[in-house]
Amino acid sequence: MRKISLYLTIICCLFHSKTSAQSNQESSLALTPPMGWMTWNYFADQITEKDIMEMADAMVSSGMLKAGYNYVLIDDGWQGGRDHKNNIIADPKKFPSGIKALADYVHGKGLKLGIYSDASLLTCAGYTASLHFEEQDAKTFASWGIDYLKYDYCGAPEDVETAKSRYKTMADALRNSGRTIVFGICEWGGRKPWLWAPESGGQLWRTTNDIRDKWKRRSAKEGGEGILDIIDLNAPLAEFAGPGHWNDMDMLVVGLNGKKGPSGDLGGTGCTQAEYQSQMSLWCMLASPLAATNDIRNMSEEVKRILLNPEVILLNQDTLGKQAVRKLNNETWTVFLKPLANGDYALAILNRSNQTQQITYDFGLTGSYQIKDLWQHKVIRTGKNWKGSVNSHETRLFRLIKK
Repeated sequence: MRKISLYLTIICCLFHSKTSAQSNQESSLALTPPMGWMTWNYFADQITEKDIMEMADAMVSSGMLKAGYNYVLIDDGWQGGRDHKNNIIADPKKFPSGIKALADYVHGKGLKLGIYSDASLLTCAGYTASLHFEEQDAKTFASWGIDYLKYDYCGAPEDVETAKSRYKTMADALRNSGRTIVFGICEWGGRKPWLWAPESGGQLWRTTNDIRDKWKRRSAKEGGEGILDIIDLNAPLAEFAGPGHWNDMDMLVVGLNGKKGPSGDLGGTGCTQAEYQSQMSLWCMLASPLAATNDIRNMSEEVKRILLNPEVILLNQDTLGKQAVRKLNNETWTVFLKPLANGDYALAILNRSNQTQQITYDFGLTGSYQIKDLWQHKVIRTGKNWKGSVNSHETRLFRLIKK
């Protein structure tokens, strides 16, 4: 009996050690929102290894990597079916060297590589997906050196329980793959993933339908989310965000300028520079993952100014991991306040209207603060409130530094 008891004790200790290691591994993933560049809005499914290598080069030369964008994320369209052993393979015409060689190239640049699949038989664009092949695909991804998986939900049932189960199956497979891989759940928010995605193994989850390159829907019948639509949908979800679990507001459309393609559908005719700057400001305030989707090989100085602002990015990557709380919301104004790890606060004041407006906003905080404008890069005054003008669809963004 003593031998049996000792044996059971050893087994329990080993199991506890293994599960603790897995738990520690998962808890260290995505402690701040992932940042990178994603293929979809620029290339759609017409991607090649040459494109990815050029973008990886541009991530370094443009300053994107230095600014914190360290993931190159391959979206739908890379797949070439399965081989005779049912291993998923890359399209040999698009990726003649294979994904492993591409991952080695990307890693050699100091970057990480993400890939895409779907919890169904086929992906959204009709390519081979991972349903019933989760363990096999996860091991394949790990053997290639993949660091991130975006897992879509086209072709899957509408109920919540199936989604929970299918995502957990893939999360478990990734955990057992032998490689640490960040898991992005992408079922578009309809099943309220913020309530269950952490238990199903996700480090981030999409909260809305796909974004389009526009400020907002022009009518209830127009499909595709605009920047303002996503802000409004994501604003009530602050309590669900934090280190290792993020509300994903979808890709940045900064710099697309109405480009035809996925982001150009359903009214996506482009945004003003003020609107693009507002997207960057508010994606950072709301602690969303940041995935640029423009052509980073050919960025204008204005696009670089928006995407590479270190003081704005610092809000997104703040180690406290708090999503900003909405303090005011009406037809004209939306105001967010975000606590930061060092005791400072970030304040965002968005003018929703179609004309310049004046506002005096009291911070509602104890004490007096230096008010630093993060787009002007200067302290503008000290006080307990801010008074000024805000242009149409502009977001004034401040760091409040306690005196």
